[in-house]
This record gives sequence, structure tokens and C-alpha cells, in this order.
Amino acid sequence: MNFCGLALPDMPIFQAPMEDVTDSTFRYICKLQGGIDVMFTEFVSSDGLIRNGKKSLHKLIIADYERPIGIQIYGHIPESMAEAALLVESAKPEFIDINFGCPVKKIANRGAGSGMMRNVSLMVEITEKVVKAVKLPVTVKTRLGWDENSKNIEEIAERLQDVGISAIIIHGRTRTQMYTGKADWTLIGKVKNNPQIKIPVIGNGDIDGPEKALEMFTNYGVDGIMIGRAAVGRPWIFKQIRHFLDTGEKLPEPTIQEKIEIAKQHLTQSVAHKGEFGGILTMRRHYVQYLKSLPQSKEIRLKLLRSNSYNENLEILDLVAGKYIDETSTTI
Repeated sequence: MNFCGLALPDMPIFQAPMEDVTDSTFRYICKLQGGIDVMFTEFVSSDGLIRNGKKSLHKLIIADYERPIGIQIYGHIPESMAEAALLVESAKPEFIDINFGCPVKKIANRGAGSGMMRNVSLMVEITEKVVKAVKLPVTVKTRLGWDENSKNIEEIAERLQDVGISAIIIHGRTRTQMYTGKADWTLIGKVKNNPQIKIPVIGNGDIDGPEKALEMFTNYGVDGIMIGRAAVGRPWIFKQIRHFLDTGEKLPEPTIQEKIEIAKQHLTQSVAHKGEFGGILTMRRHYVQYLKSLPQSKEIRLKLLRSNSYNENLEILDLVAGKYIDETSTTI
């Protein structure tokens, strides 16, 4: 499949951009596990970039092993978005993605992210200005609509294609749904099967395992699938899905010891990049999933939540792995 000039395998797998999750350390761990065809950064504020904000500029740093990768930007002012896109282009990603899908209140209520779905004309204007400002391919990630009564994704897809985007990524929920309820893939399928749509359509939402991934390709004909929240604390999910799509066989779930080793690698990378306190703070959202369904997992998580020491975090994880050393076939 051709995506932004990239030759991808059949049924490609995309790693979703997630704020405070898909930082460089998480991307490293996911890439180490394998199975990802295209990666994304966290979203980057256009205002932060044009004002030389340290946090925003740091998000533009990408490593060669992460390629192909897209840098995602968000904002609600056309000129600022175009200026930010030029700064992103200098970081040399393979493409630039515009975030029209983030449902978080502080983003959407000021008209950015999925808030743009209430102002399609402005969405189109921003997209057109970004496309014209840069030489890189531009993609858009968005949702079905603002709410149940305004699912206008078919109109949006056609209008954004008309101003030059190279692909569209659709999360199968409305903004008001946030992350609740069930993702509606029927509308994603309608966009894909619309004869007016010539660009790749990537589907996102509720894919939490190999069978679900295959179902979305088979039932809706999408050009690719994107994995988001299901990868938090489960960076091996991409490898599992890739193997199933290629062979029809399911890989075994990692053992407790394997999961703990991956968690330790993740912790070490996180601390190396963000310092001891920042790195440990970042890991806390991942620990919940790394340790999910483990006997006494709540007690273990509480110990990790109370610890601000890297060495102590490692000791706790080693104790967990040691406790189940004779249960190497047991999985979480």
C-alpha cells in the first residue's frame, strides 16, 4: 500500500499518537518489540512551536530507528498552523499529521483538536494552508463528528481530500463520546468505499488484538489500522497483530517474566530521557497495564506509585518477576 509515498506491506499497522504516552521512550519500546509499520509522535502545539517552547521543540526530535514517522500538530489559527508546519518540516519526518481528533476539553473547547468538527470551513482552511506551506505529505486524524447528530465525516473527508491531504485517519467515535462506548466502524467503511475518495483511509478505535485487527480489514476494507490505547503497557501487541495478519497464527502471550523485563527496559529508557522523577512519573500510567491481572497487582502498583526511586522501582519489579520464576509458562 502506498502511504505518503511510502511503500508499506499489505494490511499495515500504525501506532497512534497519544499525548503523554507516545513519547520517545514508548516509541523505542514499541519499535523494539516489532510489528509497527508507521509511527507518530505525541501531538505538538502550533503555538508552542512558533513561540520556541522548549517542550514543543523537544517533541520534534526523532531517531532514525523510528522511521517512517509523522509529527502531529494541533491548533486553531490557520497562519500559526502553517508556520508551525514549516518548523516541523525542518525536523524531516516522513509526513506531517494534523490533529482534528483530540477530544480533551481544554483542547476541543478552544476550537482545536476535535473542536474543529464544529467549524468545518476553518478545518478546511487550516488544512489547505498547511498543505501549501510545506513540501512534505500532509495527513489528517479526526473523528466521526462532534456528536451523534452531526456525524459529518464523509463530507469532511471529501473536502480535505480536495485541498490536498495524502491520507485520512478516522477514529470511530464522536467528540462527545470521548473514549466511551463502542467505536462505529461502519462510517469509516463508508468513507473508504466512497468512490470519490482516492486517498488511503486508516481506521482507529477498539482494536485490542489480532482477530479484531483482521476483522476491520476484512469487513470495512480500510487501507490500514491504527492501534492506540490497547498498546499502553502492551507494546508487544503490534508484533502479535503483524504475525497473525501475515500467518494466521497467534503468538503466545508474553510470560510474567518477559513482561517485567520489558517494563524494566521501558523504565530505564524513561529515566534516561526524563530524569529519575519525570521518568518514574511517566511509567505509572504504563505499570497498570504491564501488571494487569497479576495476582496482588493492586498491592504491587501501590508500591510503585509510592516510590520515586529508580532503584526501588527496579527492585519491586524484580521481586515480582522472582515471585513467579517457577511459573514461566504463566501469563498475565
